[in-house]
Amino acid sequence: MLQVLGGSKQLCNGVTRRDLMSIGGLSLCGVGMPSLISTSVSGEKSGEKFSESPLPGFGRAKNVILLYLFGGPSHLEMLDMKPQAPVEIRGQLQSISSTLPGCDVCEHLPNMAKVMDRVTVVRSLTHPWNFHGMQYATTGAPEGSIPLEETMTHPQHQPFLGSVVNYFDQQRRGSKPHGSIPDNIVLPFMLSTRRPAARYTPPFASYLGSSFDPIWTEFRGEPTRSQVRRSFGPATEIRDPYLGVQRDCRFLIAAEADLPKDFPLDRLNRRRSLLDQLETLRRNLDQQAGRSVLDQKRELAFSLLDSRAVRSAFDLGQESANQRDAYGMTLFGQSILQARRLVEAGCRFVTVVWDEFGQLNAGWDTHVDHYNRLKGELLPGLDLAFSALIHDLETRGLLDDTLVLVMSEMGRTPRFEGEGRGHWGRAYTNFFAGAGLKNGNVIGRTDSIGATVADRPLTAKDILATIYHLIGINPHSTLNDRLNRPVPLVHDGKVIADMLA
Repeated sequence: MLQVLGGSKQLCNGVTRRDLMSIGGLSLCGVGMPSLISTSVSGEKSGEKFSESPLPGFGRAKNVILLYLFGGPSHLEMLDMKPQAPVEIRGQLQSISSTLPGCDVCEHLPNMAKVMDRVTVVRSLTHPWNFHGMQYATTGAPEGSIPLEETMTHPQHQPFLGSVVNYFDQQRRGSKPHGSIPDNIVLPFMLSTRRPAARYTPPFASYLGSSFDPIWTEFRGEPTRSQVRRSFGPATEIRDPYLGVQRDCRFLIAAEADLPKDFPLDRLNRRRSLLDQLETLRRNLDQQAGRSVLDQKRELAFSLLDSRAVRSAFDLGQESANQRDAYGMTLFGQSILQARRLVEAGCRFVTVVWDEFGQLNAGWDTHVDHYNRLKGELLPGLDLAFSALIHDLETRGLLDDTLVLVMSEMGRTPRFEGEGRGHWGRAYTNFFAGAGLKNGNVIGRTDSIGATVADRPLTAKDILATIYHLIGINPHSTLNDRLNRPVPLVHDGKVIADMLA
């Protein structure tokens, strides 16, 4: 069997990542964890409609870059600041004007302030749950729950946004030839694998089948900075790539992540030959059952390794030092630069997750050390990377065809809870740019302290419906689940017409 990624990190169900990745290559080769749980999935379409919508912008997005800020960024210290609120609400950080009238931003977002006239800001997202909910935010699941977010086998799981796009694209155009740039890639590494007690369910294809799971990369690079951090325990000094990385960092795909450096192609071919011999008996036994999923994934793994297009797209060294510095020499900045390279090379949907690293309550989950983390890491990292992406896509003529999504699962509490702000789903902000969207647009409003939605309440399902519309998928389409029942893509979600150009 082909081992794809190394490491013995343990997932929430007790299975090690090496065990999973040894079975056909895991998600890096398209075989995801669901294939270990159930093989009775249905990828058949049911009621999809590809006709034009009367709303503008249908199908404008040829490519998508999703930037997911895991943990719940504070809307009150980003794009929905409340400078007139009492200090215990507004906090220590000041607001500055931006190029988008009516949308002041945090003082630690000076570069973003200059590109906000290209952005649509949605300030009125709301739901009743106060827990991390990437599954709720990025799938058609109609309700959030902790079991849904933390249990890989939960029966209410629905396919990840990127997997749905990949599925519909294949229904229309068929599969890409092996060796092509894959169309559903997630950077920089498998969700929740870089902190203790990993438990969150990563994005996956659910009942669409493991062939539509995202392809996950592996990150290789040394951090350049460390920081003393506390979760709810002893302070620990952590060398964190989100603070800074060396210039020789890179992202690996498929079996390359488990190969020695400078592994020669002739040795790769010998390895392929050996695998062929070892698996001859199994394939003979499987002849009556047809070509197995594992065979397909193994072939995909080798095709990616052999592909010059794939290797070129993942070569960050082709970018100038100035360009790399513009995005920020951090894990998030270099991940977004890599995402732009993948889109330019033909990838349809790229996701970059700003994940927790080293500790619980890391990333954007600012329960402790709130201000220091916002000022010293989170806001500056987002500021450089997002503004550089917008400028870069514009310069290359890609912004009109590329939909840029900055999403999260919730905001933070209006009042402090100890040393930080807690989880808050009742009011939060996402923002977007690019294909089919209005430039310089603010939708919705929260009350004077950012606690509740005062105007235009919207949900994550409305956001998903709008994204599908812009991609060219009718959001009223359905998919068949494992029991062959039609399941709505976004349930009660509706396209947000005032987001559209």
